[in-house]
Amino acid sequence: MKVAVIGANGQLGHDVARSFHAVGHEVSALTHGDIELSDQRNVEDALKQADANLVVNTAAMHHVEKCEQDAPRAFLVNAVGVRTLATVTRDLGMALVHVSTDYVFDGKKASPYVESDEALPLNVYGNSKLAGEHFVRSVNPKHFVLRTSALYGTSPCRAKGGLNFVELMLKLAREKGQMRVVDSEKVSPTSTEELASQIVALSQSDRYGLYHATAEGNCSWYEFAREILAMAGIQAKLSIASPDEFPAKVPRPAYSVLENAGLKRIGLNKFQPWQYGLQRYLKQRSAAPTIG
Repeated sequence: MKVAVIGANGQLGHDVARSFHAVGHEVSALTHGDIELSDQRNVEDALKQADANLVVNTAAMHHVEKCEQDAPRAFLVNAVGVRTLATVTRDLGMALVHVSTDYVFDGKKASPYVESDEALPLNVYGNSKLAGEHFVRSVNPKHFVLRTSALYGTSPCRAKGGLNFVELMLKLAREKGQMRVVDSEKVSPTSTEELASQIVALSQSDRYGLYHATAEGNCSWYEFAREILAMAGIQAKLSIASPDEFPAKVPRPAYSVLENAGLKRIGLNKFQPWQYGLQRYLKQRSAAPTIG
């Protein structure tokens, strides 16, 4: 199968391209310099040249604060551009995998969100990503929309200065020996390696639709930080920050835990408990140069 990965130089895109290549697929790795989603002619030319059976879109404007500051740009990239991509892939007969977010929910539910729960985003980022979902689902019948949560991976996250949460905690532990982390927000930390493997498995089926795709289980950011330090064998003072100690500039869901109900229903859920992904990540990075 020929696969085009959009955003292939990003944190998730890098692992998606690598995972498809590892199982023998021909991969076209497309970066922002290769394809501009707001330009339909450019999208058509890039995808015709790739001549792919499947397109995986990992590109997005996902810096939450910047989205809030520039809503028109956020919707241009995350919604209108995605509509263009859905239209072109449909017209070229290509299936489309589109990666979305847990931020489409308001976080007020007391149990993990399933795909059928009503989406009520709290911010511009969540609303723009939800609009993108709707465009994909209504325009290209051959679609896989995957919502995920709290991603981290070995490839640097450009939108966050190269530091994912794991790297930030390790950096603070090394440099300061102490940190304070909120315990009031629940997530399902998900490694990009695991999500990439899930995308490969799902895309080789014809079970098109909307799916939640996160590591199993959940934790608070404080609990995640505690496990990072324990697995890395680092001694540092970690304490719980009060909810108002680091006031958010943009409203975010306090509970954005997703249940992979759709994947389990079709027998294709490949995710392990979140601790498994973290352990693999720490082992892989131990042989690589320190980030930051």
